[in-house]
Amino acid sequence: MLVPDPKAVRELLTRYASLQIAQAERARPAVARELEDVCYTLCVMMGTTGIHEAVAKADALLLAGQRNPVAAEMAEQDGESGLPLAV
Repeated sequence: MLVPDPKAVRELLTRYASLQIAQAERARPAVARELEDVCYTLCVMMGTTGIHEAVAKADALLLAGQRNPVAAEMAEQDGESGLPLAV
C-alpha cells in the first residue's frame, strides 16, 4: 500500500481547516466548492469515503511519523510543528 507524503497531507489538513473557518464565518459558493475539492482529495489520499475518517487517518499518519526518529528529524527540518489538526 502506498503511504501519502506527510507534507502533502499536512498541507491538505491546513487548507481544510482554513476553508472550514472561512465558510463558517461567511458562506460563499466559491469557498464551498474549494472545500468540497479539498475534502475529496483528502479522502482519496487517505483511502476513505468520509472526511471525518480521512482527517483521523491523516492525524494518525502524521503522529506515527513523529514517533519515527528519522521522520521527526525531517519534519523539524521542514519547519513543521507536529501538532494534529481537528475537524
